[in-house]
Amino acid sequence: MLSNEQIIGQALDRIEAGYVFPEKVADIDAAIRRRLSAGEYDNLDGPALCETVTAHLQKVCPDKHLRLLWSDQPQSLDPADEDGGRAAFLALLRAENQGIRRVEHLDGNVGLIDVRRIAYADEGAAAIGAAMQLVALSSALILDLRACSGGTPEGAAMWCSYFFRDDQVHLNDFYERSTGATRQFWTTAHLPAPRYADRPVHVLTSAVTFSGGEDVAYTLQAHGRAVVVGETTRGGAHPTARHPVTEHILVTVPTARTINSVTGTNWEGVGVVPDVPVPADQALDTALKASSGV
Repeated sequence: MLSNEQIIGQALDRIEAGYVFPEKVADIDAAIRRRLSAGEYDNLDGPALCETVTAHLQKVCPDKHLRLLWSDQPQSLDPADEDGGRAAFLALLRAENQGIRRVEHLDGNVGLIDVRRIAYADEGAAAIGAAMQLVALSSALILDLRACSGGTPEGAAMWCSYFFRDDQVHLNDFYERSTGATRQFWTTAHLPAPRYADRPVHVLTSAVTFSGGEDVAYTLQAHGRAVVVGETTRGGAHPTARHPVTEHILVTVPTARTINSVTGTNWEGVGVVPDVPVPADQALDTALKASSGV
């Protein structure tokens, strides 16, 4: 069994090797090791250790994806398998209708799509297209991301593509530390349902909207294509790798970052700030009144 000192040491090694901002690693390492030397982690059990170290990591570097995570179920100590991670997320998406919880036609000819996860663009295209087909004749659309917990950048780009006229819009860039490469995301040329480029769109957010859901909200807001209504989101913009340290503890290390083509930055640490700030439970009514012209 590893000691807390060994667990923290291995986690810091992973952060040093992969964190997307290598210039911040020295400060992170020094801050955590200073607390380690002071005995702050000596008597903590696994869950408490993870919670405490995560709080200290985010105090020195406010990155919501930089964490130690406790798992009640034992995890494999084998190196993370990228394809295996994709397979697991695909299975989850298939069980959850590619993240689409419901589509409704509301009074005033307003369409509503409730999205809980952002699917992969290839596997999710048909479901996303089906949802957009059902709202194709509405006068306005409400995209409800209040319970959206994340997803994929490719899927976020596909969702956003429906709200622009063609494939000529540069949405954002994706920089990956391990390769030093930057991938551009543009609106998709061919979509399985009509575009929704000429009518009002409201995006609903809450304090739990995270990662891929934030990507959609931030991108549409930055490009002036949607009005965001609700609460400031959690603020997690960095794609992340998970590394097992013990059977029950993983360290999550952000390895890439999104760069919006309009703002030159992203929502990390600050969240997506709504255009119309209201409590999350009032966001739908607020957007519906605006969409209906009430």
